[in-house]
Amino acid sequence: MYRRLLALGLVTLTAMPGIVIAQTLDRAAPFDFQGRYLISVSDADMLASAYVDGRLGPPEGRDALSVVPLEGHVRDLKVYETEASNSVAGPPVVVDVTPDGRYAFVVETLTQRPEGNWQKQTFADLRHGNRIQVFDLADPTQPTLVQNMEIAERPGSVSVNADGSLVAVTFDPEGAGKTTPLALIPFTEGRLGQPIYPSVPSLPLEQRLIHAEWHPTQDVLALVNETVAAVAFARVMRQGANLTLEPWGNIVQIEKAPYMARFTPDGRHVIVNNLYWGADVEGTWSEAPRGSVVSIRLEAGTQADGSPRHALVSRAMTGVSPEGLAVSPNGKYVVTTNLERSYLPYDDDRITWFSSLSFFTLDPQMGQLNHVADYAFDGILPEAAAFDASSQYLAVVSFDHFDDRMPGSSIDFWRIATDPLNPQPRLVQTRYSITVTRGAHSMVLVP
Repeated sequence: MYRRLLALGLVTLTAMPGIVIAQTLDRAAPFDFQGRYLISVSDADMLASAYVDGRLGPPEGRDALSVVPLEGHVRDLKVYETEASNSVAGPPVVVDVTPDGRYAFVVETLTQRPEGNWQKQTFADLRHGNRIQVFDLADPTQPTLVQNMEIAERPGSVSVNADGSLVAVTFDPEGAGKTTPLALIPFTEGRLGQPIYPSVPSLPLEQRLIHAEWHPTQDVLALVNETVAAVAFARVMRQGANLTLEPWGNIVQIEKAPYMARFTPDGRHVIVNNLYWGADVEGTWSEAPRGSVVSIRLEAGTQADGSPRHALVSRAMTGVSPEGLAVSPNGKYVVTTNLERSYLPYDDDRITWFSSLSFFTLDPQMGQLNHVADYAFDGILPEAAAFDASSQYLAVVSFDHFDDRMPGSSIDFWRIATDPLNPQPRLVQTRYSITVTRGAHSMVLVP
């Protein structure tokens, strides 16, 4: 056997007096996760099962912003954290960064749990938040809170425009959303200005604007209406210091319970995930069927009045409850992170002892989605994923673990791989993982 290994160059022989020792080479599969840093936020206030039984469970630290500088090999990565109040009660879009990566914004959907006997604390003890926080990342090893501003009640998502000058925040109807569903906040020289709460075209106040996402090159917002399962588009108009929204093209009807939107890098398409939750679903969400993703082509044509016509061009099925959504920087891949029923209490017979990823290829020109496969893995409530800058690797957050002896959440790393004889891409989970504060649910890459 040693002769065969020697012939293959896999071992070397080191001579010592009277002893011959075989030394294996330090080999590892390719792994070059590219980017400047990953940023995640953690809601440390609750167990995932609180969604079902209401019990928050034992505390495990304070809500946190985590920064992972991407220097060196992934097995040597370190995490730097600071407190940042946030909540998992909504889509995983409560953090975003300026295009230059200098500043991060975190919205507080619900406040942190009060002091007291955790055994008696329930989800109802979490109050509506009303803050947006700004963190300076000039030194990613020392993320620093530089502004803490009050805004309307119960913000649910945050997104920064292409030049970093405007921040869009949506509000839940259980909070301010019943009267003011959206804020536009100027951002200059590292400071947020006075929020402006414009009227939102074609959105009755009783409906929920669950996410507003900026176009990658224009001051255009994709507005995801959860209530009527539709996506509208609006252009921001500037008149001095005043900001208003004007409709930009038609509204596109999509599928049940849309959750968030992501544009492709060229701005040609927008991808939306759909959870198939609702009052008419058994258990509202705990027994939901498989979800879906859809692709909308922007400016697919022109309407009679000369405005752009946007078109639904493709759909594909996902796993159950696809809360997280990521589009690769090269525009060729889409991933959803699927909760399945991993978050149910351990004594609930409906629990799935796994979560999953759904992996798709995407035609950048036509917007066609092709479902490659679903990949089950050992994790609870994975709400977010981020491709690296090379589009060849993927980071996935798990809110918690099935082994309660394991502290914290994890950011787990996957690679996109192909068989040299079969070019169909597939996802492969690696052994690389890093630990962050328990409750991780939103994540972005700074390329």
